[in-house]
Amino acid sequence: MSEIANTPEPPYYAVIFSSHRTEGDDGYGDMAGRMVELAAEQPGFLGFESAREGLGITVSYWESLESIASWKSNSEHSEAQRLGHEKWYSEFRVRVARVEREYGI
Repeated sequence: MSEIANTPEPPYYAVIFSSHRTEGDDGYGDMAGRMVELAAEQPGFLGFESAREGLGITVSYWESLESIASWKSNSEHSEAQRLGHEKWYSEFRVRVARVEREYGI
């Protein structure tokens, strides 16, 4: 079971990555681990949550649209995106949303 991200009081932003994987690992596991490490080093990164059972969903949380744009243009992340297009994902969608309210127990 993965942890629920400890995010600050809203507003902040969420990047929602929904995907279907191709068969086999082919380096995916190592790259996914590296992307978690690298994202955590980026200015404006607030945390992430991820689950996969057929459909994979990863939500990363960010302080601003500028921090999201900076992450998208990171050179290592760009290489991971290229490889994802070429061999790791059969389908994916990225959605960016502003979080206005948060509550829970």
